[in-house]
Amino acid sequence: MPRATISKRRRKETVSVAGDAGQKRNYELVMVLNTGSAEDKIETKVDALNQNIVDFGGEISGVEQWGRRKLAYPIKNLTEGYYVLTRCKMSPSQTGGLEAKLRISEDVLRHMLIKLDD
Repeated sequence: MPRATISKRRRKETVSVAGDAGQKRNYELVMVLNTGSAEDKIETKVDALNQNIVDFGGEISGVEQWGRRKLAYPIKNLTEGYYVLTRCKMSPSQTGGLEAKLRISEDVLRHMLIKLDD
């Protein structure tokens, strides 16, 4: 019996980055903050971190503060974190800068930025 051969050809796909520059997409940002300070200072930390979104040209549509929760494993010798969910709209080209700021912030233990389906 003869064997059938399947040719594997790949197409090159081009992605237009310039077209996405003006279009804002919906994102969810979940942050785990250091709980080393009082509750009123956490409010200021959350406001300052959300101001970063506005600085990068984003719009905040909602903020949910989930409060103190026990971490699944210790992070920087801490067993508790303050969880915050922020919903926002921003340009995809600005997300890298936002994540860089979150990475270097000492107040943020972990963060996750998720693009939502439109």
